[in-house]
Amino acid sequence: MKKWIILLLMAWSLQASAQDKIEITSEDYQNSGVEMADAMRADGKIYVLVGIICIVFAGITVYVIQTNRRVSKLEKLLESQE
Repeated sequence: MKKWIILLLMAWSLQASAQDKIEITSEDYQNSGVEMADAMRADGKIYVLVGIICIVFAGITVYVIQTNRRVSKLEKLLESQE
């Protein structure tokens, strides 16, 4: 039963499309500005975004360091038992 559900979901996912295809014009190649970033910078929101990204990155880094320390302690404990 589980296999049939997986096959059904896989077949259904083939029908899904993310977005419609849009033809690329020569104007698209000339556009070098990013409107969203310009608007966020003008409103001062870009700094909030950068701050949130830094906080998330720092959190992931702290988590990895703590996990590494815990694994090192477990390795030392395992070596001392042998």
